[in-house]
Amino acid sequence: MRHVISALVQNVPGVLSHISGMLASRGYNIVSLAVGETEDTKLSQMTFVVVGDKKVQEQVLKQLQKVVTVVKAEDITAKEHVERDLMLIKVEAQPAMRSKVLDMVNIFRGKVVDVCDTSMTVEISGQESKLEGFINAMRPFGIIELVRSGIIAMPRG
Repeated sequence: MRHVISALVQNVPGVLSHISGMLASRGYNIVSLAVGETEDTKLSQMTFVVVGDKKVQEQVLKQLQKVVTVVKAEDITAKEHVERDLMLIKVEAQPAMRSKVLDMVNIFRGKVVDVCDTSMTVEISGQESKLEGFINAMRPFGIIELVRSGIIAMPRG
């Protein structure tokens, strides 16, 4: 099962490497990780996605709560939450095929951020399933390069 873990941490040097290293050393695979400063410059928000059963989820939370720089950690998977991922994808787009690529970009509510002679770079954000759908739609055109930010999430309300 996929678990979205949100951790509020002190914004100090090394906190990201300390936490990710600690989880990796215990055999937990982080499939997505995003971190950024919050409205309080002394704190950062980390969003992890880990895959495993209930025991894995419990152990990850226990390990996080032992870390001095972690202010709060919780699994928000079962809570109502907003989740987003950002992707930049460069696809082959010869002039004759550009209108077809643009049609798909519009369907997925993406944004063209760069156009070259033979390629286009598209920015798209949303839930993981939306990005996966866009990737699949772009495969026939030819994906040149792809980069994703990782999932960020917060509870609703």
